[in-house]
Amino acid sequence: MSTLALHTAIPRGLRRPSLLLRPGLLSAQNTPRRYFSDVNPTPIFHFTETEDMLKESVGRFAREVILPKVREMDENEMMDKSIVEQLFEQGLMGVEVEEAYGGSGMGFGAVVVAIEELARIDPSVSVLVDVHNTLVNIAFRTYGSAVLKKKYLPKLATGTVGSFCLSEPASGSDAFALQTKAVKSESGGSYKITGQKMWITNAAESEIFIVFANIAPERGYKGITAFVVEKGMPGFNIAKKEKKLGIKASSTCVLTFDDVEVPAENLLGKEGEGDKYAISLLNEGRIGIAAQMTGLALGAWENAVKYVWNERKQFGQYIGDFQGMQFQIAQGRT
Repeated sequence: MSTLALHTAIPRGLRRPSLLLRPGLLSAQNTPRRYFSDVNPTPIFHFTETEDMLKESVGRFAREVILPKVREMDENEMMDKSIVEQLFEQGLMGVEVEEAYGGSGMGFGAVVVAIEELARIDPSVSVLVDVHNTLVNIAFRTYGSAVLKKKYLPKLATGTVGSFCLSEPASGSDAFALQTKAVKSESGGSYKITGQKMWITNAAESEIFIVFANIAPERGYKGITAFVVEKGMPGFNIAKKEKKLGIKASSTCVLTFDDVEVPAENLLGKEGEGDKYAISLLNEGRIGIAAQMTGLALGAWENAVKYVWNERKQFGQYIGDFQGMQFQIAQGRT
């Protein structure tokens, strides 16, 4: 790895004078000591002007507002309410939601940009934004009736967190083996949901839940149907908040449903189509997960760079000045 390649791999704001190229390193001629800030790898993807502006705005918000509270939230294993409120104020909880419903009206690329930038500072906040946008909002936008869109999208875009409830104790990877059932009333005006959900992200903060239940267990996955359940409906409880090894501020909970009566108008899409909806929505969600991991990796790398060139010293110099460490930093970036 050449010194030029190493220097190119390090963002301009993180470079230190010790990495200035010295005369003669690149050729026999004396090269002036300078930053090679004009040398950058050719990107394989170009953001739109709007996405570039969003990236800068979200990054600044994450550094100035979220970063000071990351350690406290992680130690308390709880999302700071003021952070959630400001996420809504910034428009980050309704990125794709149409402006008519109070959202930002942007594209999926903007969602990915926001998720990645947040993950560079705090994966917990990024997870909350990811699930809310890529699983909940998009479900209403894609499959919701006009009534459901009008009722719930303005709330989801401006102040109410949502959860996506598919996984169960006996159906993790095999999601369609779910045992939660929904029984339609004789009048057809409502359904009663009974069962349990596990590993539900955002549950502690949410008031709106998309719940998958089977209306015809004898038909297997062809009976799976999606419903909208609201916090406070009789028989619906958040039974337990899980203890986790990481991403602790993001809530992951167990939910129980004991004959929870849901009005027929809260049917999301059509009966027996829930399996198709889940597959489609999870495909979107997986892109969000990739954005989280990319942002997390970048954040870890940036913190490593700050540590090796600003904090840790051995033998009278920063450990980042050792070539072996520079190799690792360069490889980590590329």
